[in-house]
Amino acid sequence: MDEEKIKTALEEVKKNSKKRKFSQSYDLVVSLQNLDLKKTEQQVDFYTTLHYSRGKAVKICALVGPELKDEAEKVCDTFITADDFPKHADKKVAKKLANNHDFFIAQANIMGKVAGAFGKVFGPRGKMPNPKAGCVVPPKAQLKPLYERLQKTVRVSAKTALMFQCAIGTEDMKDEEVIDNILTVIKQLVHHLPNHENNIKAVFLKLTMGKPVKVSK
Repeated sequence: MDEEKIKTALEEVKKNSKKRKFSQSYDLVVSLQNLDLKKTEQQVDFYTTLHYSRGKAVKICALVGPELKDEAEKVCDTFITADDFPKHADKKVAKKLANNHDFFIAQANIMGKVAGAFGKVFGPRGKMPNPKAGCVVPPKAQLKPLYERLQKTVRVSAKTALMFQCAIGTEDMKDEEVIDNILTVIKQLVHHLPNHENNIKAVFLKLTMGKPVKVSK
């Protein structure tokens, strides 16, 4: 994908946007084609680490045993120890937990307890701790490097529909940072598609409250 064409679309998005009282997010919207999503091998689901942050804090909750309690308390936004899982397993409480956090980290040796307590709520929302994102960790893991990497991590997922949308920056960021983040996602997407660029139908860029602008091919 051509950097100049992304820049042109970004400028149009900004020109067409009304000033809001908050910093809007830039969303990348990609429409796919010629994929049979009934076949698991043609589904798209991966994580990629951007060169720049997404512009907004990514909230992370750690689900841990006693081995990682102190580390999780020091590093993560929220932590819950295995002994306290029953207090948070109620459907309403678990839903609130899922809605308030972007990623969940889990200690590998208690994944069974994590699945039992939170699987029914977290699973359908795509919030279960995912090894693909490095979110299932050993009992003596260093969480700070993972926490910092997740601040720049986005999930690209098209498993039931031929499109996906992900946040790749905010209005407060420099244009070149937003463009770099877009190129990073597109490059990784092309790598994961069976027919590479030919599986991409269209690419759009939008602000939270704005209309999508198509990026010319």
